[in-house]
Amino acid sequence: MTGRFGELLLILLIILVLFGAGKLPRVMGEIGRGIKAFKNSLNNKSEDDNEDNKN
Repeated sequence: MTGRFGELLLILLIILVLFGAGKLPRVMGEIGRGIKAFKNSLNNKSEDDNEDNKN
């Protein structure tokens, strides 16, 4: 478990260096919105599949 935490910390440090502290909140917000949209599209697809199976 310690290895995974170290890897995550390293990735976050690289992101901080690449984007800087000023842009980081905006970048993380955009990533969060992207993940949310992806999950919503998966849920909508599964609902469409369920409706097709009922017909």
